[in-house]
Amino acid sequence: MRRRNLLNLTATACLALSVITVGTAGSAVASPGLVEAMQRDLGLTAAQANTRLAEEATASRVAPVAQEAAGTAFGGAWFDPERGKLVVGVTDDTAAHAVERTGAVAERVEVSAAQLDATKAAIDARAAQAPAEVSGWRADPRSGSVVITVQSGADSPELAAFLQQAREAGPVRIEEGPKPVSFAAGTVGGDPFYINGNVRCSIGFSVHGGFVTAGHCGGVGSSVTGWDGSAMGSFHGSSFPGNDYAYVGIGNGWWTAPVVLGWGTVSDALVRGSWVAPVGTSVCRSGSTTHWHCGTVLAHNETVNYAQGAVHQMTKTSVCAQPGDSGGSFITGDQAQGVTSGGWGNCSSGGETWFQPVNEILQTYGLSLVTA
Repeated sequence: MRRRNLLNLTATACLALSVITVGTAGSAVASPGLVEAMQRDLGLTAAQANTRLAEEATASRVAPVAQEAAGTAFGGAWFDPERGKLVVGVTDDTAAHAVERTGAVAERVEVSAAQLDATKAAIDARAAQAPAEVSGWRADPRSGSVVITVQSGADSPELAAFLQQAREAGPVRIEEGPKPVSFAAGTVGGDPFYINGNVRCSIGFSVHGGFVTAGHCGGVGSSVTGWDGSAMGSFHGSSFPGNDYAYVGIGNGWWTAPVVLGWGTVSDALVRGSWVAPVGTSVCRSGSTTHWHCGTVLAHNETVNYAQGAVHQMTKTSVCAQPGDSGGSFITGDQAQGVTSGGWGNCSSGGETWFQPVNEILQTYGLSLVTA
């Protein structure tokens, strides 16, 4: 029999997030897609978008120089798209000329940035006393105040007391607005996550408190961020080799969902349990690189000898996978089977993949699946 190499399906995601660079002539060079996004979201033409990018790049370079020129009279700064210039507030007219020599526009304000920062810091110190009706607060140099946003119609004694204390700290303005919520998503099988900021793996299944995935993705204590770049949590348990499973505890607004992504190929699958699919039955896999693929269970309780060492009690399948799919979901119908470990081949020419059974992971860490 020809010997095949077994590959751990971990990928390093080198995400180049550069948006704008400045060319040698000082012109702004937009990254691909940025001008189109500005046209769509800001209602600009392509020419207007490119002009604005150049003006904003100039304003960004001028800002620290203009602030230094304003000295103690500095009252904050903001970009004015109508003028295409950085505007710098000054509390003293004598500072205006120095600011304008930097290329910024000087505008008289009554309150310095230092005063606003001090007022906001005093309110920050009382953040634990902020009632739920308060959505947030920010320093606003253009109005010369700290703006506190409260929900429309809010009128409680706790709110009144908080606002009174805020007004005692300095200039405050109240505005109404909706309560913001975290845009973090639920943990969904097959979705990507990133370990220590650069290694990408896939979520296996949501459990109460977090999710399970492959152990080779990260060690205990490794930090985890989600597909959107926001902090999720960290590895609370991990074993590899010998086993290839891990438990990631989550927080930071993330929540758990009993779902495995179908990636548009099929409908998302609900998870209702975790019975063991017999050899010969169909099984499907969801992962962040190759998305949704299916095959059959070929064997149970196989020992796979990776370069890093042997992993025991694995289930062999005819399903393909590729780097980055590690940790992703294996599911039959609505029954969780396991988390993707490794394999050979790819999803163009075919291959085989092994998974670590989910029930062993649940038993090891005392976890329970989130089910529909």
